[in-house]
Amino acid sequence: MHQREGKGSFLLKNVRMFDPAQQVDQFGDILVLEGRVSRFGVVSDVSPSIPVHDGGGALLVPGFVDVHAHFREPGFEYKETIETGSKAAVSGGFTSVCVMANTNPVNDHPDVTREMIRKAKEVGLCRIFPIGAVSIGLKGENLSEMVSLAQAGCIAFSDDGLPVRTAKLMRRALEYSTMTGLPIIDHCEDRELSDGGVMNEGWVSTTLGLKGIPNASEDVVIARDIEVLRLTGGKLHIAHLSTEGGVRLVRQAKKDGLPVTAETCPHYFSLTDESVRHHHTNAKMNPPLRQEADRKAVIKGLSDGTIDMIATDHAPHASHEKEREFDQAPFGIIGLETAFSIGYELVESGELKLEKLILLMANHPARHFNLPVGEIRIDGLADFVLLDLSKRQKVEKDFFRSKSRNSPFLGSMIGGEVKKTFMDGRLVFDRSDDQEVGR
Repeated sequence: MHQREGKGSFLLKNVRMFDPAQQVDQFGDILVLEGRVSRFGVVSDVSPSIPVHDGGGALLVPGFVDVHAHFREPGFEYKETIETGSKAAVSGGFTSVCVMANTNPVNDHPDVTREMIRKAKEVGLCRIFPIGAVSIGLKGENLSEMVSLAQAGCIAFSDDGLPVRTAKLMRRALEYSTMTGLPIIDHCEDRELSDGGVMNEGWVSTTLGLKGIPNASEDVVIARDIEVLRLTGGKLHIAHLSTEGGVRLVRQAKKDGLPVTAETCPHYFSLTDESVRHHHTNAKMNPPLRQEADRKAVIKGLSDGTIDMIATDHAPHASHEKEREFDQAPFGIIGLETAFSIGYELVESGELKLEKLILLMANHPARHFNLPVGEIRIDGLADFVLLDLSKRQKVEKDFFRSKSRNSPFLGSMIGGEVKKTFMDGRLVFDRSDDQEVGR
């Protein structure tokens, strides 16, 4: 049975412990007591009351951290809930998830923040860190009570789904960032340039007769935000970076010493706008899938440190919403359960080292967002994922624990299976267990 409450203790034997942030790469055992790492190496002298798991020689890495997901609760529980989103997270190896503010009500008030945290603790499968709204009601007019939201437990601020509307509002938000120490996350889009577009602007959109969104829509807002950051200081985080130009802008900002970080998502380094021909609305997201030059630039950004982390932008929708004409269907795909496998394809192709992938999915997001996770170390929190890198599986609809199935990877063969996930020293997911996750 999976344990939902308290801090667990166990001995995990016969694993390859791998944490490049702590320079750990060794075979052996790991002992967890009351939710924290007690010892690792060869461990034999433990109480008979301590549960023992055999890792079978699999790879044990820090639990993954997603700084960009939509769990839809409160307000849109027909798409996803904190419970079903948590089940999706742990089945993908994510033990910590930062959830965006575009709920109903919007997370622009401390009461909403506190209720999210309460519900997440009640579910007890993964750590959930709320992201507060930059503006009241996501309207882009007046700043939310950012200090109060931070005190209630928000770890960053974003109007994601929408951009921070004006340079003036971004300036004020970044000024508050200097006070709270928390980052401002921007969905970088000039909505006038997007102008109702539904996919990337280019040859594919022309041949499909669909209105396009140009790269410039993303790039000009990234440039704006960087220049405002240069003025104000604070912490700026660029969400779901997808363009060659955007990568270039962030790279230069880092060279200039500005406190900017960036994420990308697995679909931006694995797919292009050609996927719209085959996957239809399951390949519709914002920013859209770009062209091959952009995909390659994103991979280069991951490898050279321009892009700091991989996030999912997990955005569930009900099937009846996605099963519509392309221009009528909502933007967004799910991603928590396939993220590691899609990232591992870059390792298999030689485009990324395994240690880099683990840093991008665990240590870097935790470190840049000041979260107490993302490492395997003595007295550290026992959040781990056990991986079988040799296993391959086909993504079918019953693969997903999310409420939604809107994935462009349906039908794909993927490698790098998540075998087990531990959070707070508790087994919260076991792929070999026929029971529902967390039950």
